[in-house]
Amino acid sequence: MSTVLDFTSGVSPDFDPDTAAAVARAVEALAGRRVAVLTGAGVSTDSGIPDYRGQGAPTRTPMTAQQFLSSAASRQRYWVGSHLGWRAFAAAHPNGGHRALAALEAAGVATGVITQNVDGLHVRAGSLRVVELHGTMRRVLCTHCGQVFDRRDIGARVEADNPWITVPAAVELGPDGDVLPASSEGFIVPACSVCNGMLKPDVVFFGEYIPVTKFAEAEQLVQTSEALIVAGSSLVVNSGIRLLERARRRKLPVVIVNRGQTRGDVHATVKIDAGTTEVLQAFAEALPAAR
Repeated sequence: MSTVLDFTSGVSPDFDPDTAAAVARAVEALAGRRVAVLTGAGVSTDSGIPDYRGQGAPTRTPMTAQQFLSSAASRQRYWVGSHLGWRAFAAAHPNGGHRALAALEAAGVATGVITQNVDGLHVRAGSLRVVELHGTMRRVLCTHCGQVFDRRDIGARVEADNPWITVPAAVELGPDGDVLPASSEGFIVPACSVCNGMLKPDVVFFGEYIPVTKFAEAEQLVQTSEALIVAGSSLVVNSGIRLLERARRRKLPVVIVNRGQTRGDVHATVKIDAGTTEVLQAFAEALPAAR
């Protein structure tokens, strides 16, 4: 038996009437179900990390895999920007939305989080099952021998080899963790300490495919759940649409929380056009009680 909470009668005074009604419909659709969650950049905007399309989003073109692999100058530029971006990510804190999803998992409501973000904030918020579709800035890989490094160790090497590098007071931070630096002239790019090969952060660049095993892990999470929440993603990236399609084929309730339109709105059981933090917090309050 599902429990329907009335968000229109003062439970959440921060919601306007239309949003409150949509949240109530979403709670009704999700009540009593185990829920998979797909998150995008919009979940991290309240932590100070911009999304790709919202107000304040960077206008530059992200680094592609082809550029990075084929051009020493591009690698030099990217490593400066990536180091500055990693430092900015490390200074960011999980927001209420991240913590709400961790609480939903702890309560047995959420089966886990599939995220398109590389900022690591879901892990830091306490979520245990996190499928990082596009990788993570926490690790660095050697493209030659496959050795994996902790980003903190590489960061220390970068700063030792380039003592002039400092994080500016204001940076144009991208959701992919890249910053457009003022200059990369003279920057010493770190190399693999095992084979002297080329290093890259463990993130999926534009032009790269998500690893098959990683996407299969995300599919499995959706397959073993009874509903899907999409939060903070416009679903422009095909991986998100493919996961939504898996849920749609199984006729699972789909709740989309995002400011503005998404590619999946036509398939949503409920679409909530609002900020993710407040809505996810409302879900964390209501859904455990509705089990």
